[in-house]
Amino acid sequence: MTYHKISVHAERFGDELYHFADDLRLTFSEVQIKQLLGYLDNLLLWTKAYNLTAITEPKDAFIKHILDCLAIVADLPFTERSDVNVLDIGTGAGLPSVIIAIMRPDWQVTALDSNGKKIRFIKQMAGELGLKNIIPVASRIEYFDGQFDVITSRAFASLDDFVTLAKPYLKTDGVLYAMKGKAPSDEDVANLTDWHIEVKPIHVPKLSDERCVVYLKR
Repeated sequence: MTYHKISVHAERFGDELYHFADDLRLTFSEVQIKQLLGYLDNLLLWTKAYNLTAITEPKDAFIKHILDCLAIVADLPFTERSDVNVLDIGTGAGLPSVIIAIMRPDWQVTALDSNGKKIRFIKQMAGELGLKNIIPVASRIEYFDGQFDVITSRAFASLDDFVTLAKPYLKTDGVLYAMKGKAPSDEDVANLTDWHIEVKPIHVPKLSDERCVVYLKR
């Protein structure tokens, strides 16, 4: 594979993925390594045209996008199942939807965003990387339809907003899964008394910033 933006870093990035596999509680095939690095390279290559990410330095993007999203994969609900339907609301350029689709080829992942340019980028990536299990959808969540086992978010500032928007699309036994920086405060969850909430710290290799995931079940 020819890399345009990460060419001088690609070998080291690949080695680091293998090196951090135990920390991430993941195993990587050669195909998955190529898909992850190919996605990162194209994310940086096309970011100016599609306004994909504010992080343009390869090392930073590798840590803050690729490793950050990989760090949540092992903690996703229903990891023992192979028939899981995932919806990623506000996926942007495909974070974490593309990463989940790469690491869980047995799951079906719907990448939803109202930004048509970013969804076109994900469609292009699905073709180039051979991802048959990702469905990019350009739509606002309010105009969407479907029922899902897991609904993820990475960019929502408010848990309240996320829950309100996601609830109609969650199966009865499904789980909402929010990627956050700092753990939510009592004030953040004050209106969510109907939900069982669990917060789990997440360790991202090479990143000192605080990270956690919030599980919400009915």
